[in-house]
Amino acid sequence: MSSATDALNRVFGYPSFRGQQGDIVDHVIDGGDALVLMPTGGGKSLCYQIPALVRPGTGVVVSPLIALMQDQVDALRTVGVRAGFLNSSQDLDERRVVEAEFLAGELDLLYVAPEGLGTAGVQRLLDRGKISLFAIDEAHCVAQWGHDFRPDYLALSMLHERWPDVPRIALTATATPATRDEIAERLQLTEARHFTASFDRPNIQYRIVGKNSPSRQLLELLRSEHAGDSGIVYCLSRASVEKHAEFLSQNGIPALPYHAGLDARTRFTNQSRFLREDGLVMVATIAFGMGIDKPDVRFVAHLDLPKSLEGYYQETGRAGRDGLPSTAWLAYGLQDVMQQRKMIESSDGDLAFRRNAGQHLEAMLALCESVTCRRAQILSYFGQPSETACGNCDTCLTPPSSWDGTVPAQKLLSTVVRLQKERGQKFGAGQSIDILLGKRTDKVSRFRHDELSVFGIGADLKETEWRGVVRQLLAGGFLAVEGEYGTIALTPRSAEILKGERKVMMRREVPSPRTSSSRSGSATGKPPAAAPADLSPEGADLFERLRAWRGATAKEQSVPAYVIFHDATLRAIAALAPQTLDQLGTVSGVGQSKLTKFGDQVLATVRGEAVPESSAEAPALLPSADPALSTRSAVPASPARSAASAAPARSAAPARTSRSQAAAAGPSRSGRSQPAVAGPDDAIPLPPEPDFDEDSGAYEF
Repeated sequence: MSSATDALNRVFGYPSFRGQQGDIVDHVIDGGDALVLMPTGGGKSLCYQIPALVRPGTGVVVSPLIALMQDQVDALRTVGVRAGFLNSSQDLDERRVVEAEFLAGELDLLYVAPEGLGTAGVQRLLDRGKISLFAIDEAHCVAQWGHDFRPDYLALSMLHERWPDVPRIALTATATPATRDEIAERLQLTEARHFTASFDRPNIQYRIVGKNSPSRQLLELLRSEHAGDSGIVYCLSRASVEKHAEFLSQNGIPALPYHAGLDARTRFTNQSRFLREDGLVMVATIAFGMGIDKPDVRFVAHLDLPKSLEGYYQETGRAGRDGLPSTAWLAYGLQDVMQQRKMIESSDGDLAFRRNAGQHLEAMLALCESVTCRRAQILSYFGQPSETACGNCDTCLTPPSSWDGTVPAQKLLSTVVRLQKERGQKFGAGQSIDILLGKRTDKVSRFRHDELSVFGIGADLKETEWRGVVRQLLAGGFLAVEGEYGTIALTPRSAEILKGERKVMMRREVPSPRTSSSRSGSATGKPPAAAPADLSPEGADLFERLRAWRGATAKEQSVPAYVIFHDATLRAIAALAPQTLDQLGTVSGVGQSKLTKFGDQVLATVRGEAVPESSAEAPALLPSADPALSTRSAVPASPARSAASAAPARSAAPARTSRSQAAAAGPSRSGRSQPAVAGPDDAIPLPPEPDFDEDSGAYEF
């Protein structure tokens, strides 16, 4: 057995690597550079953690979000890995403790932010120690045309120049072929070996529905399919975030808001609660979520259209990291198309920027309007074409029909022509639809649009159908959005339809399917989540007792429940009902470190006996004494539920205790104060978002 596989087996209790993990690990252990593209939940962290533990020295991990470093380090320490971090949340004494550990060779992994790595002080520190590798997480942040560009990542090319003999591994879950090339070029990884896993997330069901009272549509989704589940709801503006968080809370769904308009302490508190409590819904702007390692997110819902397919894929990928059935749900309507077009046209960016943004939007609109398999279209976009339909998206489960929309398209375009040429006027889509339907509204009468020859010629279609026609013409580039008021206008392509040179086939809207959220799930549409359907009644009862024990232990140590054990491991324990530590050690997911820490407690729970105290020392914790974190009045805590995630692996910890581990136990155990932790000021920084005007129904940028 190789040292890498041995570490995987002894610490995490997993028998083997999955997919390309083994090849990546071996390549980096041998000193090779690597660019790894692997979907969220695929086990990317394993690809640098194992080499860092096998190679001599400390693995330096570049992570963009310091607010989440604490959770990453906590999880590693729980399984016995000597991990630490350096970031702006620490005072001088606390930094010195971590620096001393690094110089003494007492850290297996050291997490730093890209801006910190760019400082002379950190670089001099690294020069004095022994580095086993550099891992650049979220590597797509270096792509200047990407959806998560961060300028500090551009400076990471200096890693190769300053430490040429240290292997580097860059990892991302989202990158088109062009973005991969840009990552390799900007990080000087052109000679690195590329590893590309499948971008398919078979446990995620992709669903895109017509937007019609989105608040009620969302509530229906959560009540009927995701009651009690953790999830993320994305909105474009902070006003929409507040509105929908309040709406869900008023309707019995525990929800928290997250956006740049909230103060740092509130963002930090809400972020921490979402990570540590079960059954919460985070309503947030799209900047939230990068690095969120919460495996049991059962759904991701978008109430506004994402700007790109890359962003959509990454955001939806935060659901179902544990491999269990999950839902990616998007409500999409005419206003989304018009607002996105308007944002691009009114942008201060140069022509190249607007062209790039337009191309990203075209790909997103193509997915929304597709009549073929959503998953196949996503995979094709990322360079992995699929010849077969997935059977687990809305278009596969309830195939939409197409209809010949050529004549309606001609009527709509003719209306726009007559308004402009006969009256010298431009209006939004709503006015053209009212004219076609023959509605004598105040505006129609005031502008005498009832005298136009096209007035009332579209009465054969409903208003919702006409809105679908406009939306699909906008998506196809046959209509454009112009000016401050979002009026619609013809494009060069419009003439093809008006002259009868192009036939226009349109998607006919169908009811949203309520079916399985996985290819092997139930037919009820309710994901099985943590329900141990494969267990006997006795096993199911034991599973619930184990979850209760895990919840209490996690609360005692102020860590998320999944840091103790994942649901898959608890299910396996419940099925086996082990009576000895040796038997418990055979369960997948129970490594030597957790066997030592929690073994006696688990066996007592299995036997129905009083649970002894754990031998585990709590890792460095978020400051639970902070009154902001102890507030529970806004949203009630939900019953514990967690789920199994893809297994990252760590090596067994050396017998000696490092400075950070001694400090982590707190004064009651070691007599030393706790090391620094991420504080409220380290909540994820967010860019400003547009404001939503409730009266006009438009966004102000």
